Amino acid sequence: MSELCLEPAHRLVARLRERAVTAVGLLERHRERLERLNPAVNAVIATNFDAALERAAAADAATARGESWGPLHGLPMTIKDSLEVAGMATVCGAPALKNHRPTRNAHAVQRLLDAGAIVFGKTNTPFYASDVQTFNPVFGTTRNPWNPERTPGGSSGGAAAAVAAGLTPLELGSDVGGSIRTPAHFCGVYGHKPSSGLVSTRGHVPGPPGTISEADLVVVGPLARSAEDLALALQAVAGPAPPAATGWRVELPAPRRKTLGEYRALVWLDDAACPVDGAVRAVLEDAVSKLRGAGLQVTVGAPPVPFAELHELYFTLLCAIFGAGLPPKLYRRGWLVGRLAALFGRDAVDTLPGFLRRATLSHRDWLRAHEARERLRLKFEELFGAHDVLLMPVARIAAPPHNQQGSPYSRQITVNGRAEPYASQFAWIGPATLAGLPATAAPVGLNAEGLPVGMQIVGAHLQDLTTIDFARLMAPVTGGYRAPPTA
Repeated sequence: MSELCLEPAHRLVARLRERAVTAVGLLERHRERLERLNPAVNAVIATNFDAALERAAAADAATARGESWGPLHGLPMTIKDSLEVAGMATVCGAPALKNHRPTRNAHAVQRLLDAGAIVFGKTNTPFYASDVQTFNPVFGTTRNPWNPERTPGGSSGGAAAAVAAGLTPLELGSDVGGSIRTPAHFCGVYGHKPSSGLVSTRGHVPGPPGTISEADLVVVGPLARSAEDLALALQAVAGPAPPAATGWRVELPAPRRKTLGEYRALVWLDDAACPVDGAVRAVLEDAVSKLRGAGLQVTVGAPPVPFAELHELYFTLLCAIFGAGLPPKLYRRGWLVGRLAALFGRDAVDTLPGFLRRATLSHRDWLRAHEARERLRLKFEELFGAHDVLLMPVARIAAPPHNQQGSPYSRQITVNGRAEPYASQFAWIGPATLAGLPATAAPVGLNAEGLPVGMQIVGAHLQDLTTIDFARLMAPVTGGYRAPPTA
């Protein structure tokens, strides 16, 4: 019965509906698996099984009466520890938040509960969800189920590791710097970054607890073991927070095509401005070859905006978000350092001085960057007039070894045998985030080291069901989720 915990969420929901398994029984299976496997992975860092079992028993009683709470009725799941869950601490890896115990659920969490889900735990994040690895001084290091010497990514690293290892069938994460897509790619699971504005971020930390404004670039979305699960979860959480919910509803358009052979794909797997490691590129090229053989209409090319320009604009707006959280004294010092660096031409993207200059933008400069973004979005609209999906890498590399020394601006990664800036891992996820587009990460194979590689499927704004359904159609051709050795 342990394989039950490796089934996709939509099949588990069907089992619950058909009474082939009870909500209590399914939750107990996950608790047993968590106790056995989580110590080696350290993905789930807090649980509340007493409350979860009580809710599971109520779900079973409702099923017996012929009642359903919604499309996730009785399904156990976990939540990334940057999203508030009432009655559980939301720490986000920060010692200052160890005692932060919210009394309300994040809006997207509440939507999952309203759909019938049973939340039993929280998953690990980096310190304030601000790294491409997952480690922090409160809960320690999360390890990749494929190789414990490798990172599962960040900031939804605990979420992706838990899904991959079968500790949870469904997760809710967040993404601003690839925080859903990169961990999904590193751990061999599915992840979806929704279109901007589709899912409320209220109740997400950071910003500070109690923030009600929607943060720029940040989105909340699901991680799972199948594309069907992504669609199930997304339609549960999509929609505005009050009071906007009074006046409008979300009706996402159906997938653009019905079969793989009907889809038109623009394929962009490498760029001289940010080369992809050959071991990753080889897996992606093999996947595209298989898809072409299955009838996919392929055009090899790139978006109409140079990669360097895309990354510069994305990095500028990303740094501005983090700058808002800098203490006043540090902000003033950062402003001076950033301006001096710019004066001497030492404020390149992916460097600490470059971060400081962009993190302390004037409002005038931010508005100019925002206008450039809006013009860019129009160019992507034109692109998706001729193509249904854009296929591209999630990241330059597969899961790298743990590296907790220094800062993200002093560390390096290895690409094609060369040392490259650690922060360049943000580069390939930037275009979709910058333009507010939906992007689905889907596993397509293993590299020569036996590590997972994911494909990033980008679509037109609010065509989320198109990118997710394309991932579903891909799975029989390129291979979908497979259990890691530790599972």
